[in-house]
Amino acid sequence: MTVADETLMAQVAAGDSQALETLYDRYAPILLGVVLRIVQQRVVAEEIVQETFWRVWDKAATFDAAQGKFSTWMYSIGRRLAIDTTRRQKVRPEAAGSEAEEEQMLREPDNADVVEAAVLRIVQARVRSALTELSPEQYQVIELAYFKGLTRKEIAQAIDKPLGTVHTRARLGLQKLRSALAAAGMES
Repeated sequence: MTVADETLMAQVAAGDSQALETLYDRYAPILLGVVLRIVQQRVVAEEIVQETFWRVWDKAATFDAAQGKFSTWMYSIGRRLAIDTTRRQKVRPEAAGSEAEEEQMLREPDNADVVEAAVLRIVQARVRSALTELSPEQYQVIELAYFKGLTRKEIAQAIDKPLGTVHTRARLGLQKLRSALAAAGMES
């Protein structure tokens, strides 16, 4: 029987390192793929994943299940760390050059549980499907913001569009993604 993330976080907040290990096993492969897409360096991505889970441990008492899901909270920590790292290095990451390269980045470790690997593939397929519902303009803004870590002002400069246009594309794109993911059973 799988223990809910929120229950595990309550155990982590109480100092249960085994609960943290369970969460790590559950989410580290997916988080590594997200972070690697941003920083483009596996060693750096692995360090960020470790730092993310250290912060989950250290800040467990601040997690509030009423405010949102654990996975969303944890991914936001990892994503912010990855973006901060790329900004500190003054290096803008590039998106994967091909689908095969993207698959390599999102591959789970060799020792991953078969069920978890299957769930990961399903989640990836649903997210890819949801992304196809965006217009090319919305996709471009979401990609630049999420995977390259650009601010909306930087995006406006990069695509030579007014800031208001970028805000609108981001808002509408995120609404479409949220709806598509909810329809696919992946509510945020």
